[in-house]
Amino acid sequence: MAEVKFTKTELRVQQLKLDRLRKYLPTLQLKKAMLQMEVNQAQIEIEALIGQFASSQEKVGKYSALLTERSATDLFSAVKVREVETTHENVAGVDIPNFQKVHFEPATYSLFDTPIWFESAILGIKELITVREKIRIAEEKKRALEKELREVSIRVNLFEKILIPRALANIKRIKIFLGDQQLAAVSQAKVAKKKILLRNQGKRE
Repeated sequence: MAEVKFTKTELRVQQLKLDRLRKYLPTLQLKKAMLQMEVNQAQIEIEALIGQFASSQEKVGKYSALLTERSATDLFSAVKVREVETTHENVAGVDIPNFQKVHFEPATYSLFDTPIWFESAILGIKELITVREKIRIAEEKKRALEKELREVSIRVNLFEKILIPRALANIKRIKIFLGDQQLAAVSQAKVAKKKILLRNQGKRE
């Protein structure tokens, strides 16, 4: 920490610093509140998706007993993921991903060689995979928001608990020092004036 100089110039520097800190702090506090709200919303989204995933998993589970070795191979090839499409947006200064769509590889099985329930099973598994990817992207989004929230919270605490109180303390110390100097100067001036008066009075006598 730099040593504080007890001068009028340093007093102005500290006052300007305090003004800047107080001006910027509300912006940081607002950003912190926005990020906290976004984190809470992301958590709600994840919880809803987990419930949706459990429901989809239950539906798909009904087909598990129907799968023979051959149909299972056809089924897995029919639900192979080619790409998970996402977009990105800036939220409170954070670049976060948004789920768009899961692109699956083109189906290679024959409808004539598969059971009647096969199409329903594929749709169910694709839905399950889609929800799983939604959860993954939502968790990635939440992690990015939480990271930024932690960093902003540290800065808010730094401003509130260290920088602003330190600037206030420095201003107080400088003002006390300058005030004491002023009092000392006034006292010295009075003593000097008294000496001059006494000397002049002595000359007249």
